[in-house]
Amino acid sequence: MKRVPVFLLVIAMAYSCRNERRVPDVANIAVDMKVARFEKDFFALDTSHLEEGLQQLFMKYNSFTNDYLYNILGFQPFPDSVLTGTKQFLLDYKHIYADASKQFIDLTTTNKGIKEGFRFVKYYYPKYILPDTLVTYIGTWDGMILLSDMSSMCNIKRDGNKLCIGLQLFMGKDYSVYKEPGFRNLYPDYISRRFDREYIPVNAMKVIIDDMYPTQSVGQTLIEQMVEAGKRLYLLDAFLPNAPDTLKTGYTLEQLKGCYENESNIWGLFVNNDLLFTTNPALMKDYMNDAPNTAVLGEKSPGMIGHFAGWQIVKKWMQKNEKKTLPELMKTPPKQIFEESKYKPK
Repeated sequence: MKRVPVFLLVIAMAYSCRNERRVPDVANIAVDMKVARFEKDFFALDTSHLEEGLQQLFMKYNSFTNDYLYNILGFQPFPDSVLTGTKQFLLDYKHIYADASKQFIDLTTTNKGIKEGFRFVKYYYPKYILPDTLVTYIGTWDGMILLSDMSSMCNIKRDGNKLCIGLQLFMGKDYSVYKEPGFRNLYPDYISRRFDREYIPVNAMKVIIDDMYPTQSVGQTLIEQMVEAGKRLYLLDAFLPNAPDTLKTGYTLEQLKGCYENESNIWGLFVNNDLLFTTNPALMKDYMNDAPNTAVLGEKSPGMIGHFAGWQIVKKWMQKNEKKTLPELMKTPPKQIFEESKYKPK
């Protein structure tokens, strides 16, 4: 494989890479988002009367309690398993809950960020039914945000979607647990640096996008997967136009700046090595999966470089098709977008 020049990354002033386009005024779009602190009720359980306490949780939180115990915590659906597992989890994670309680005393800013994204979703997709409740919890280390269409909770008079957030993975990149060897084996530093509360609105919007448009990558070529990833970044940018591009891409400021400075080299990597139409999973993962870097571009480059290139292709196509709506963009075949964009960075 031909090598391309290593990224030349220079620390500089804030670098804005946002696509220039009109941002609609959504201030008057109403969004109702309630907050339910499930973790507070769960960690307040009295282990001496655990069965009664869990019954109260079932009454208050309805189906989310089922989802929490059996899917998030992974308990077997047997009374003894649930009681034993709950006692052990309360013991093992009580210090995580204590730390989260200090970190997330107030969720006003987080809720505001999510609601801003929801207003843009409503603007572009007025018929899409948004979650009406933000549920926070403390879970195991293998789950962040999930969307659930479970039954209504206490004090909610109708059925509605819940956006459920595991606070244990948003404690800040310098959180002591994230630096422990066992945790770093599960989540290396290049991943855990994104475990910060400022990523919650971005991750929430990604969940919404995945719910709108489930991923269908089976049988696609690399360029098709790149463009599909680019569509999602374009949609994410539309839903959170005021959020930094570093949060949307997951790149550092230096990495993102390097991507734009080396855009032609990145594209040359795919073109010169005949990668665009490959369907080889082993090759595609090098450019589409999360990683500390893209090896052929050097240690300072970001992973998921195919997402960045796909995003640029989509932006180019949308510049040529200004009257296209977001739903029209998402329905357009990726191969068509690639061909019509005539993308060729200088």
